Amino acid sequence: MLSGFVAFVTLTAADPRRIYTSLPVAQGLWTVNEHPHYTRMAYNSPPMTLILLQNANLFAPQKRGICSVLVGGGKVLAIAPEGESLGLSGVPVELLDLEGARLIPGFVDCHAHITGGGGEDGASTKVPAPLLRHFTTAGVTSVVGLLGTDDVTRATAELLASSRSLRESGISAWCWTGGYHLPPKTLTGTLRGDIVHLDSVIGAGEIALSDHRSSQPTLEDLLKAAGDCHVGGLIARKAGVLHLHLGDGERGLELVRAALDTSEIPARVFHPTHINRRTILFEEALELAERGCHVDLTAFPVAENEDGFSAEQGLQRYLESGLPPERISVSSDGGGCLPVFDMDGRMTDMGVGTSASLPETLAKACELGIPLESALPAFTSNIANHLRLSGKGRVAEGCDADLLILSSKGKVDSVMAHGRWMVREGTCLEVGVT
Repeated sequence: MLSGFVAFVTLTAADPRRIYTSLPVAQGLWTVNEHPHYTRMAYNSPPMTLILLQNANLFAPQKRGICSVLVGGGKVLAIAPEGESLGLSGVPVELLDLEGARLIPGFVDCHAHITGGGGEDGASTKVPAPLLRHFTTAGVTSVVGLLGTDDVTRATAELLASSRSLRESGISAWCWTGGYHLPPKTLTGTLRGDIVHLDSVIGAGEIALSDHRSSQPTLEDLLKAAGDCHVGGLIARKAGVLHLHLGDGERGLELVRAALDTSEIPARVFHPTHINRRTILFEEALELAERGCHVDLTAFPVAENEDGFSAEQGLQRYLESGLPPERISVSSDGGGCLPVFDMDGRMTDMGVGTSASLPETLAKACELGIPLESALPAFTSNIANHLRLSGKGRVAEGCDADLLILSSKGKVDSVMAHGRWMVREGTCLEVGVT
């Protein structure tokens, strides 16, 4: 008897969104269900077809040169350098010749508002949740969702449901519990409980520091939250990281320094993001990285006259500093509000973050002269390793087949998640609910 689901998709000229899904039942019989409103494939079991990607210029993220990559069952099964055979004679495979195109791991975005962000100027300024295609067309195959300023009308349960929805739709998703404020918004009553009991929760965040929208946490508040994350992570064998939003305030990373100075909590637990929004904050973050913290750049727009660095500039400066290259990452703030406030703390303007900033930042980093194999870990393996996301951020035998093919101009050409094509030659194949 067959188990799991396989979907056959038929797109017609009359209705390109119409699909027909086939459900395996006993004795190999199939029932066909038509749904006119959304495109969806069931991902309970990986695709059966073996796919051989030939002549791939592989960055895994380290530079591997021209290789053949065999994918099956949602995993990378084998990698062979140019000239070596995989011994597949007589084995039916789907062949795809990449003709030297760059093949890299799918992006791991550790900071995205998967339920939507915003709301700093009333309900009408709440940002809608990003759709599946907003991640896949940006090359994101793994995402960590979170709540921000509004952890009142948005809730942890909604965050969990959104991460589950993205997993059902084909990509990998986790979440941070809590939001900007302490005491935190949780489902079980404590940060530690959420990390231990909720499979999708890998830590807490984004707890706000040095920001007028924060709960103005004390050192004691921060240490309690960090301790809960650390112990919860130990019990559940998870990252147990405290993901910290940094605002524009003059206090910067003062509380984190004090936490490292006065407690036994490992530096890796403290994970500050938005560190490139001010030059002095960036310098503070470099000091924390030297002490063992993992620090995160945000790929948001930075005007020429702003006191900050773009993510690609920040990455270049970090790599040139001589600090451990594995302690830096780049995230998108996708789906989040990018507000502007006046001196009275009232919002005067806003933009919206997007995961599309990740491939754009990677391309700009390469234009600055950073070799692809040096820039790429910040988008893939560094954060996957830090957050203990097994099988993510690398192209290696046994890892998940989360793959991204870049065009000659560094744009997203094709995306595979768990061995399934989500985007092919710029065309989104799986759009999720529309």
